[in-house]
Amino acid sequence: MSEKSITIEDVAALAGVSRQTVSNVLNTPTIVRTATRERVQDAISRLGYSPHASARRLRTRRSATIGIHLDPYAGGISGVVLDRFVHALTERAGDRGLRVLVYAASDQDEEIRRMSELVDAGDVEAVVVTGTRYGDRRLTWLTERGVPFVSFGRPWDVAAPEDSAHLWVDVDGASGTRAATQHALTVGPRVAFLGWPAGSPTGDDRERGWREAMTDAGARPDLRLSAEEQVAEARAQVTTLLASTAVDAIVCASDTLAVGAHVAAVAAQRSDVLIIGFDNTPAVEALGLSSVEQLPELVAAGTLDLLMGGGSRIERRAAGESEGHVLVQPRLVLR
Repeated sequence: MSEKSITIEDVAALAGVSRQTVSNVLNTPTIVRTATRERVQDAISRLGYSPHASARRLRTRRSATIGIHLDPYAGGISGVVLDRFVHALTERAGDRGLRVLVYAASDQDEEIRRMSELVDAGDVEAVVVTGTRYGDRRLTWLTERGVPFVSFGRPWDVAAPEDSAHLWVDVDGASGTRAATQHALTVGPRVAFLGWPAGSPTGDDRERGWREAMTDAGARPDLRLSAEEQVAEARAQVTTLLASTAVDAIVCASDTLAVGAHVAAVAAQRSDVLIIGFDNTPAVEALGLSSVEQLPELVAAGTLDLLMGGGSRIERRAAGESEGHVLVQPRLVLR
C-alpha cells in the first residue's frame, strides 16, 4: 500500500479503534488512554501514515505557522546574524512540524498592520518579534490581542526583564563584551570601547560589559568612542584616537565597527592594537579578527522551546501566564 493511499480509516482498522479515536490521538492525544494511544501510534508507524497538513489545520483551527518580520535589506556586515537566526528558526520549526512565514514591513506601524492581517486571516498562529526597543508597541499589541509570541530581544522598558509578563530570548551581550575585555586586558590596561551612540538598548548593554570588566580589573573605562553602524565612521573615530592616545586594544559593539577600527589601525601602522568585534561574521573571519559570536541557532531553539512549552504544539497561555525567558551565553572566538 503506497503512502498516498493510506487513510485514517486504514489506521483505525489496523488499530481496532474508531476513526474518531485516531483523530484524537493525532490532535488531542492527552484525552486518549495510554494503551489505546500506543496501539494507534504503532499502527501509524507500521503503515507510514502521514495526515494531510492542510486538512489537519482546518480541523484544529491551528495554522502551525510562526510569523517573523524580515528587516529591509540595508547591506553592511552584521545583518548576517538575523539571517542565520531566521534560517535556524525555519529549519528547527520544520523538525517540530511547524512552518515559518516571513513578512516585510518598514516600521512598527506597518508591522502591526501586517501582523493583524496575518492573525485575523488565520495565516499565523504565533509571532517572533526581532529587534526589541524602548517603547516597543509591537509587544503591547501582541499582548493585548492574546497572540502567542516570543521576542528575540529583551523587554527593555522593565526594570527586571526576567520578570517580564511575556516570553523572550536574548543574547547576553554584556557577558560577551565582558569576556572580550578581559582577554584584551591581557595585552594592556588601555582598552577602548567603540560602540553606537548612547540610547541603543543592545549597544548600551554591550558597553556595560566593557565597563564592568575594566572596573573589576582596576583599569579606567575612559576610552569610549561612538560611531554609527558604518565602517567609514568607525575608521574616522579610531584614526583620531590612535593619533592622540596610547591604546592597547579596542573592543567593538559590532563587526562593522571592528572592520572600521582594523582599517584605521592598518593605515596608522598599529598592527599591535588588538581589535575584537561582536557577531563573528565572515568579514572579521577573513581579516583574522577575534569576535564574540551570538550563536543564533541557540536563540532559535530557545524561541521554539518557549513557544511550545516543551510540548508538540504552540501553547496558548492565559494573560499573566507567559513568564519565561532564555538568555543565551555568547562565545568569544579568538584568532
